[in-house]
Amino acid sequence: MSDPRAQIHPAPPGAVDASALPEQPRVVVVGAGIAGLAAATGLAERGVAVELIERQPYLGGRVGGWTERLSDGAEVAMNRGFHAFFRQYYNLRNLLRRIDPALAMLTPVEDYPLIDAQGRTDTFRGVPLTPPFNAMVFALRSPTFRLRDLVRLDARAAAPLAAVSIPDIYDRLDHRDADSFLRDINFPPAARHLAFEVFSRSFFAEPRDLSAAELATMFHIYFLGSREGLTFDVTNANFDVALWNPLGAYLESLGVRVHTETSVNYVRAGRGWSVGIGDSTELRADGVVLAVDIAGLQRIVENSPGVGDDDWRKSVAKLGTAPPFIVHRLWLDKRVDPDRAPFVGTGGRPPLDNVSVLERYEREAADWSRANGGSVVELHSYAVKAADETLRERLLNRLYELYPETRGAQVLAEKVLCHNDCPRFAPGDFADRPGVGTPDDGLVLAGDGIRIDLPVALMERAATTGWSAANRLLEGFGIRGHTLKTVPNRGRMALLSRVAAREGRSTR
Repeated sequence: MSDPRAQIHPAPPGAVDASALPEQPRVVVVGAGIAGLAAATGLAERGVAVELIERQPYLGGRVGGWTERLSDGAEVAMNRGFHAFFRQYYNLRNLLRRIDPALAMLTPVEDYPLIDAQGRTDTFRGVPLTPPFNAMVFALRSPTFRLRDLVRLDARAAAPLAAVSIPDIYDRLDHRDADSFLRDINFPPAARHLAFEVFSRSFFAEPRDLSAAELATMFHIYFLGSREGLTFDVTNANFDVALWNPLGAYLESLGVRVHTETSVNYVRAGRGWSVGIGDSTELRADGVVLAVDIAGLQRIVENSPGVGDDDWRKSVAKLGTAPPFIVHRLWLDKRVDPDRAPFVGTGGRPPLDNVSVLERYEREAADWSRANGGSVVELHSYAVKAADETLRERLLNRLYELYPETRGAQVLAEKVLCHNDCPRFAPGDFADRPGVGTPDDGLVLAGDGIRIDLPVALMERAATTGWSAANRLLEGFGIRGHTLKTVPNRGRMALLSRVAAREGRSTR
């Protein structure tokens, strides 16, 4: 059941679809990640002609999937690593319901264990969903967060965690880093791996480099502000098979023209919009959605001197990317113990941040495991400073610490991915972050690095900005938009909310 306090954001009004207009509008959507796919869906369902441009040979962006061949010639599924589809990802799930209203491609993960350097395990299994009981029960059960730690928390300093509203929380906390904020509220050192690994490390950043406002927003979305809690699902097959190939077929059924392995060089305003692709081709459109990563957005804007005003162009130029992260996937000749969780987060065990056992949930990995009698294991390392020749050995040693049964296993094959294209959320970034709208009518932005003043993050921020970008263009065309849904944009702990409100007034 969805959270009864979830907030509904009504669709902009207008004509039912483009058939009511004298001429069918045309839009180019640049980028076929989650944001671009949501935007293309929102537009095409209202009868807008859409050209969807993607530089990769597959859809899904950073959540894309593809196939590769191992050294023995076997074809295997590959992607950029584990992704959790949380139950409060309302707008992303709404997108996925286009291909299956029952969301049968998702399978639940019952627990999200976190293991620290001393082997202590925090678990969310059996924790109540409703705040504040979830926080209280978790604290009482946790080996790293004791009741005495709850008493020692500075309630006044910690009050913003329970009173999040957006964008107000950024006015209060965006100038501070997450590390110093948690220290100042007396968050117990032994339990900081929980906050950092579940929330901070989700942004691929060291805690001292993450905005305290982003941390507070994450606490709100996943723990203190929503009764959906930290329950999540994973896809039961590789992302291309489970999600994006079916969604691509759905979009094509709506008339969307999908161009993969195609780069966009520039956009130019005139009588409508021109979008430069390839060597010399231009596409004409009435609107453009730029749903690309930070580097791609900056390159397109730099090559488009007539777009936007000086302040907006500076805000795009100031966007940053998070440090690199490593995904190391191993095909082992022995299976891990059957009681291992599909996903385990770690704290205090650098350079390892989490471990996934893919055959526990992914169809292709399960097929390989049955055929070869082994396991497919994935190791993640975030905020990597230097991917030197020792990183592989250090990651494997951490795996052997956690899963001793793998020590004698032979590595039959392995793939290592290194990327640094995730957006940065550093202290002070929020105020200058460009939003969905731009100074130019008909040009909008989307993506998880784009500002939207709603309580969303990560994949859900990408989906929500994509729907919002479609709504902006549809409103301009005079066509009805799409309703959005989020967790409540206010804290659910009345006492701490009143304290936070008092503190907020006193600091203004």
